[in-house]
Amino acid sequence: MTSLVRHLTFDCHDAYRQATFWAEVLDGSLSDDDVPGDPEALVRSEGLTLLFVTVPDTKSVKNRVHVDLQPQDRGRDAEVERILALGAKVHDDQRRPDGRGWVTLTDPEGNEFCVERSAAEREAFVEPGGDA
Repeated sequence: MTSLVRHLTFDCHDAYRQATFWAEVLDGSLSDDDVPGDPEALVRSEGLTLLFVTVPDTKSVKNRVHVDLQPQDRGRDAEVERILALGAKVHDDQRRPDGRGWVTLTDPEGNEFCVERSAAEREAFVEPGGDA
């Protein structure tokens, strides 16, 4: 057996705050023993576990790795609005007039992540010039 990814780890300034944001985004949960001020906080969600670790460094460049989200029970645009209401900001909007594309958002500490179309939106898309 080879290695498995146990969790994706983010350096940040406030592990608990970041974990709380991501738990809401992913409909996940923080570990029972995580409290404000902890140097680490763990978020468990379906299919992904995120670990946030408080470090003194400041983010200074674009992420080399980022999360791509695909909404499960709503469309891309509704999911973008929901996540914006949780505290994210729009970084780059790549939505196209034909409905394709994605939106790059940033979390409260400036880490980029993308919201893509839902599976239903992908299935419903008809290539230009194609049949409905």
